[in-house]
Amino acid sequence: MKTVSCMNIDMELLRSFDAETKEYKKGEIIFREGDHALYYFQIEEGKVKLNNYNDDGKEFIQNIFGKNQSFGDSMLFLEKFYPMNAISLEPSKIIRVPKNNFLELLKTHPEISLGMNACLSQRLYYKILMTQNMSSTNPVLRLKGLMEYLKSYYEDDCQHCFHIELTRQQIANLTGLRVETVIRVLKRMEKESLLKIVNRKILY
Repeated sequence: MKTVSCMNIDMELLRSFDAETKEYKKGEIIFREGDHALYYFQIEEGKVKLNNYNDDGKEFIQNIFGKNQSFGDSMLFLEKFYPMNAISLEPSKIIRVPKNNFLELLKTHPEISLGMNACLSQRLYYKILMTQNMSSTNPVLRLKGLMEYLKSYYEDDCQHCFHIELTRQQIANLTGLRVETVIRVLKRMEKESLLKIVNRKILY
């Protein structure tokens, strides 16, 4: 099962549980680190990043989501605060369902509840694999771990066909590497046929 097959719930079903669509400008905050989880979020259009900052103000990107993907789901089942921010990377339309309504949706549609369990397990699985690679001092393994994780959220499973829609700086922020190191390692990975670079686009 690909992680992308996770929570892409039918829009009409969501609206039957009082979902609303909100529009966000580029750079607008959807929720902040420290906020309570009050909604289920699913992207109709646009792109969203999850991030946080260390004590020195350096940004760490946790993930980037696109159309038909959900984010922040796991926090709906915990009485804890968000450990990250969600920020719109471009003008976006996001459907949101109040937490209690969404939990009621899961009760009345157990097949969606089972799907969400599988989704969260799949995300955790790939997150563990990525974390293992991120602990390596080998920058190639770090980038491969990140790319495998991102690719798990999309249907494409062919070689060198998945577009990594991240800037070199965003990749650096996700992996904890210097942007200069990322640029150098990407070129090495291309020479080793681990990926392709076409018009600066990274294809994995």
